Amino acid sequence: MSEITISIPQDLARILGVKEKELPRLVKLYLATELYREGKVSLGKAAEIAEVSKWEMMEVLALKGIPLQYDEEDLKEDVETLEKLL
Repeated sequence: MSEITISIPQDLARILGVKEKELPRLVKLYLATELYREGKVSLGKAAEIAEVSKWEMMEVLALKGIPLQYDEEDLKEDVETLEKLL
C-alpha cells in the first residue's frame, strides 16, 4: 500500500496521553475505527489501515461500542474460508 505523509501537532501525543513514537499507530487506529463506523471501509480494510489483525480490530471496535457490520457477502467469504481450511 502506498503512503501519504501528514504533519501531526506534537501536542496531540500529550492530549492522547501517549509517547510521541506511539502516535502514528494510534492515529491509524482512530482513522480506521472511524472509517469503519461510518461504513466507508470493511473490517478487513480497517484492520489493514490500522496495521492490526481482523481479530484485534474487532476487539477495538467492541471496546468502543461499535457494532460489527456483517452482511451476506461477509458470511459467504467466511464459509469459503472455512471450506478451504477443512
